[in-house]
Amino acid sequence: MLMPFHFAYHVRDLDEARAFYGSILGCKEGRSTKTWVDFDFFGHQISLHLGEPFANAPTGKVGDHMVPMPHFGLVLDVARFQALAERLQTAGVAFDLPPNLRFKGQPGEQWTMFFRDPSGNPIEVKGFADHSQIFAS
Repeated sequence: MLMPFHFAYHVRDLDEARAFYGSILGCKEGRSTKTWVDFDFFGHQISLHLGEPFANAPTGKVGDHMVPMPHFGLVLDVARFQALAERLQTAGVAFDLPPNLRFKGQPGEQWTMFFRDPSGNPIEVKGFADHSQIFAS
């Protein structure tokens, strides 16, 4: 069994972050103070602290796309990926890279999408039909 990761990073506004991570992404809120808030990020713990978000730029080349670096995210099964993609689209979230299938028919075939939280933190979500392909080469 995999253990959850913990990731702490900056956001500019906790109320804005609560609306995005809680209402749009559907993450359950955990502990909080005036300067930070925890969320259950699909089984992982993220801690959002008030501050200046990390710098990023589209410098990562994956296939034919340039993706923001650094970024973080998660891996879902395809059904949960598609449900989240629909939820984001319905909420009007802008995509850096809209949901698409990459490496079709190759090892590591996956759905992927890139979007940003309201503070500009880039997030990638992947969807695998076969989780044994996550580390395939």
